[in-house]
Amino acid sequence: MNGIPTDVGFMRRALELAGRAGDNQEVPVGAIVVQNGTLIGEGWNRPISDTDPTSHAEIVAMRAAAVQLRNYRLERSVLYVTLEPCAMCIGAAINARIARVVFGAWDPKAGACGSVFDLPREPKVTHRIDVFGGVCSEESSALLRRFFEARRRGAS
Repeated sequence: MNGIPTDVGFMRRALELAGRAGDNQEVPVGAIVVQNGTLIGEGWNRPISDTDPTSHAEIVAMRAAAVQLRNYRLERSVLYVTLEPCAMCIGAAINARIARVVFGAWDPKAGACGSVFDLPREPKVTHRIDVFGGVCSEESSALLRRFFEARRRGAS
């Protein structure tokens, strides 16, 4: 493998970040942005701790990448995220000109890359993103399942 990270390798980093979100009682979702094989931005869900409804992992990672590049355009970049992006996050990726999105678990309640909506394939959208779902889906799903089971146990 020559030490070159793969989609699975990058997703493992996103899973580590998702764990940070869970440790802070946030829904455990993590994301990274990679350009030319180099990690340029990372984030995890923190809308509760930031008191900001836009602080999804993807948005946090894209903001960090934009600062790193000193450019809001993240062309030729790949966004790795542990959960299928929602409409807000895939919309931001489209506006940032992300080239590719790789995600773990499908989101049958709010996913906007094929589950509920399919914004990247919407004919009226001017930028096309290559989307690939299911990478490390078991690990991503298990992390989310454990989080919500613990939350339900605490609420009983």
